[in-house]
Amino acid sequence: MNWSYLIIILAATIGGGIIPITVKRLHPNLPIYLLAFTGAFLFGITIMHLLPEVYEGLGHTAGVYVSLGFFLQVFLQQLSHGMEHGHTHLPPAEGQHHHHISVVPLLAGLSIHAFMEGIPMGLQFQDQSSLPSLALGIAAHKVPEALTLMTVMMHSHQPKKRLWGILLAFSLVTPLAAVLAEQLGLHSAVVNKSLVYLTALVIGAFLHISTTIFYESGTRRHELSKRKILAFATGIVLAFLTLIFE
Repeated sequence: MNWSYLIIILAATIGGGIIPITVKRLHPNLPIYLLAFTGAFLFGITIMHLLPEVYEGLGHTAGVYVSLGFFLQVFLQQLSHGMEHGHTHLPPAEGQHHHHISVVPLLAGLSIHAFMEGIPMGLQFQDQSSLPSLALGIAAHKVPEALTLMTVMMHSHQPKKRLWGILLAFSLVTPLAAVLAEQLGLHSAVVNKSLVYLTALVIGAFLHISTTIFYESGTRRHELSKRKILAFATGIVLAFLTLIFE
């Protein structure tokens, strides 16, 4: 595996998490448009690179595992409360009913999702453009994901030292999963064969996240503004441009 891919993912996660910690007045529309862009980009990468790989390896049964992955993500978001696609669930205004969210299951759900993201990077892709494209897709998705995570952590009144610890630990989950998947795949034929099935599950999760972003993308009425459409268009065009890696 090219370690530069893991460094890019690590840097993107830390960079996204640093934004709410260091920027006092974040523009409210920045997460919305950033999420729209990265969601479209991840969707394009999934459709153009990952799906062909798993269908080549699994045939028509790939659809079964993709579907299972889609609904597995439905379950995981019960723990993470949808932070993968931009839900912050910040404390309501004073005088309104406060719906408490426990930090531990939230971190657990998002960490499981982050671990799943790294698994496909251990797969031996037939198309040489798939791995760099996947790395870019994950890195792009990590920015708003980490931004949302740290925003929620800050509003849960975590000490600043703990915030940095959470960000660093979360940033390492996906790269470590990628290294683990690759090394186990190289030393175990069973694991190596299983990676394509696990990748199909992750594809289902990616499709759930990216399509949810299309419909929601952080706005209350889920409207499509011109800027949001532009963000979607930019993401999908850049996904098409990854085909030059072939």
